[in-house]
Amino acid sequence: MNLNTNYIKEFLDIEDPCLNFISCTRTTYRGMNVIMCVALAELNVCPNCESDNFIYNGFKTVTIPYISANASKPVFIKVKKLGIFCKNCQEYSYPSTNIVEKHCHISNAVKRKIISGLTEDRSMTSIARENSVSVTTVQRCLDECSAQFTLSFDSLPEHLAFDEFRGIGRKLHFICQDGEKHTIVVILQNRFKSTIRKYFEQFPETTRKAVKTISTDLNCYYGSLARELFPNAKVVVDRFHMVQMVTRSFTGFRVQFMKEMDKTSREYKLLKSHWKLYLKKYKELEGTHQVYNRSLRAPYTQSQIVSEGLQCDETLENTYNFMQDFMYALKYKDPEKIEELLSGNTRQYCPQLRTTIRSFRRSFRAVLNGAALPFSNGCLEGLNRKIKQIERTAYGYSNFTHLLKRIRLEQNLISLKKSAKRLEAVQHSH
Repeated sequence: MNLNTNYIKEFLDIEDPCLNFISCTRTTYRGMNVIMCVALAELNVCPNCESDNFIYNGFKTVTIPYISANASKPVFIKVKKLGIFCKNCQEYSYPSTNIVEKHCHISNAVKRKIISGLTEDRSMTSIARENSVSVTTVQRCLDECSAQFTLSFDSLPEHLAFDEFRGIGRKLHFICQDGEKHTIVVILQNRFKSTIRKYFEQFPETTRKAVKTISTDLNCYYGSLARELFPNAKVVVDRFHMVQMVTRSFTGFRVQFMKEMDKTSREYKLLKSHWKLYLKKYKELEGTHQVYNRSLRAPYTQSQIVSEGLQCDETLENTYNFMQDFMYALKYKDPEKIEELLSGNTRQYCPQLRTTIRSFRRSFRAVLNGAALPFSNGCLEGLNRKIKQIERTAYGYSNFTHLLKRIRLEQNLISLKKSAKRLEAVQHSH
């Protein structure tokens, strides 16, 4: 099909006065059915001296992949560049086009589409296939994004979150995130004390003193490192990890107690079949509407099942009561109740819970801060889940730098989108 130059330029959304399109046809190229657009590029004056005293001197042809709506029929632009010899400055020149960078045959539009694909949960192979380029080209585009992720040691967020994730070779990598804006501060190749200390000591002492909170799990040395590096910051233990440790203690003892019981007994059925009810908050259990229970052969409410199950053992009941009180104290931000629970006698609880309470006592002030302050590691746990998905989609990474760039590209773009939405909402409200 023969189309005029303006129509083809409009179809491809190209604004380049140097290109004059000749034709646009369906053909076969490299074993693929493609749409091939042929264009002529020529110079009106010499680019060196701007003289029009020149003669044409040969040509060269380049084939440039371009974006297409249908991946099964990719678009290519074959550009025939007419060379000139300037009689004024005695120089040979070829025309250039703004759809590609100098010394490159991949169009800028395709590069932008590749970068857009890299911000999504997709493999590099599928991105390369969609844009009719090689995987190496996609990797090269990812490497070009690394300039915007250069480290800066001028400032730190006021609220930081520490954690780790499993990455290259199943090793644990340290990650730090802004607790408010949820942008990545740094990802280190390991979580050794020396590595973390070496990185944060590059910040001025005044900058480190401005940090107000450090959210972390109950890792044994994150708290001591935080107090050493950020003297004015409050260490905050994540509430999710505290609840998780308490519920695991109760569940571990419940399972241990059940193993000593007869599997056909009523007590065993009460503790086994309805294990989810014991992990719910007691006030959320159904207490009025009875439902016939086939395993117990009688109508029961959820609260009746839990109450009868706890009567099997006094230690089990005491552990359950501690777990419920602890969860409600965290929910209603009651550090005084937390302090009362952790300071009391622990002989009435199961061994697993006593171990957990000892762990809480070692980080007593941080646990109370976790109950009182609104900061947590929730944002960082969500990011770790996204990192796992990135690794799963790529079937794992063998290069830490490539993984780091992909994480930063995806997460920082998501954070920028969220910030833009917040700003737009604020503007609409005003």
